[in-house]
Amino acid sequence: MFTTQRVQVANIIFLDQPAGTGFSYAKSRDAYITNDTLSSMHGYDFLRKWLVDHPKFLNNPFYLGGESYMGIVGPMIIQEIYKGNEVGEGPKINIKGYMLGNPLTDTNSDYNSRIPFVHRVGLLSDEIYKSTKKNCHGEYFNIVDLDNSRCINDLQVVDKCIGRINKPQILEPACDTSNTLKYDLFGRKLRSLDKASMDMWSLTQVQIQGCRDDHYLFSYVWANRRDVREALHIDEEFDKIEWVRCNETLFFYIDKEPISYTHNVLNTVAYHRYLANKNCRALVYSGDHDMVHPYLGTMKWIESLNFLVVNDWRPWFVDKQVAGYTMKYSHHEYNLTFATLKGGGHTAPEYKPKECFNMVKMWLANDAL
Repeated sequence: MFTTQRVQVANIIFLDQPAGTGFSYAKSRDAYITNDTLSSMHGYDFLRKWLVDHPKFLNNPFYLGGESYMGIVGPMIIQEIYKGNEVGEGPKINIKGYMLGNPLTDTNSDYNSRIPFVHRVGLLSDEIYKSTKKNCHGEYFNIVDLDNSRCINDLQVVDKCIGRINKPQILEPACDTSNTLKYDLFGRKLRSLDKASMDMWSLTQVQIQGCRDDHYLFSYVWANRRDVREALHIDEEFDKIEWVRCNETLFFYIDKEPISYTHNVLNTVAYHRYLANKNCRALVYSGDHDMVHPYLGTMKWIESLNFLVVNDWRPWFVDKQVAGYTMKYSHHEYNLTFATLKGGGHTAPEYKPKECFNMVKMWLANDAL
């Protein structure tokens, strides 16, 4: 006989942000137009209003968590919380720290780290890497000198080597995403599969690649079931609003004008420096097979903070197996734990849920990984 044990680690508020994400919505077209600064302020305002409506949670220790792009918005929200507490804005949030997974933090450095990362994992030869590093002067993201033909040629060679590698998890197949459900923020229409055909049987017709992306289609069917929408208290007024996994109008592309979301804060390292002067704990983790925001870039900005190393690089374990590697830093009353998830992609919990659960549980309990 097998039994399962439920372990409550934390109460979780899951926020779809900004408007247009998930089931979140705005009542005017203009309200969908936002940026990092506005998004962080909206997130902070939401937390304060939520605690006003749910005062029984006011004394609970509060940790903010997020992944990927929350590496930009998250530290900004945390700073607003500390500043709000200091000037007496109510209700006071019992902030204790934050968790960031596979975070975008320094846009230029994080993207530049892809080249040394793919070399380190054996996708580039030593010769290609050395030539590219020399001719591009370590700058692969913003090419200032477009007349630098040697750099351009080297980057073309690099692209031939890694162009068909799956960036979120380099060991998984790269798939055609043309069947992925996409969302038109203003038109409220699906650009791909027709809703009428979206049932559990028709989904099997598009699952022909054997890829992780295939399974994302099931989330569309689940989230748009009437009983699910009722359980989530989605107002009937918004019945015509369909849930989709990716709202592309909120993406930012370096070479394109933004549609509704502007990436106006390119670097949040300064926010971490600000938080380092508070009584605060931080957990930053990365899947070590993620090429979107490689762990090398994350380690680079952490090292730039020049914190005291409390525990140097060492393995951490789940079920007596190496789950990843970790380091711990401190600065006065602030401490930061960095951890990798062995075999994890972008983002780590999707690929390594058991290991991530144990990592967060230990960290919240203030136990060493």
